Amino acid sequence: MNIAKRRARFDYSFEGDRYEAGISLSGGEAKAIRTGHVDLSGALARIMNAEVYLINANVPISGSTKYDAKKTRKLLLHKDEIVSIATKMKQRKLTLVPTRVYTKGRLIKLELALGKPKRKFEKKETIKRKDIERELAKEFKNSV
Repeated sequence: MNIAKRRARFDYSFEGDRYEAGISLSGGEAKAIRTGHVDLSGALARIMNAEVYLINANVPISGSTKYDAKKTRKLLLHKDEIVSIATKMKQRKLTLVPTRVYTKGRLIKLELALGKPKRKFEKKETIKRKDIERELAKEFKNSV
């Protein structure tokens, strides 16, 4: 099981630093993630009180009425990793973005990446570049 946040590559330019974090979940949440019911589209990770939290990730549990699907969840990282992430975020003005959720054996892991938010003109350039590459690939395919 591997659920990626594709929109993250469009909204952020990543610096290359990626981290693997565990997630503190209840039983119903773990079952929902294993079956693929997780939405990271609006999710961010923040460092508060020397701990990392996943904010605004939607994990709906089926059959539950009094449950907040977008609650804040604690991420499990080593202290030295948290300090390293915090210093890089402050120095280079980066954002900690969850990029994908996957299982590793029986554990559920979250991949975090440090990225800088793209501006509107950078997003337009990305769209133009993809369109040009698509047209070139189509022409190449037709010529062969």
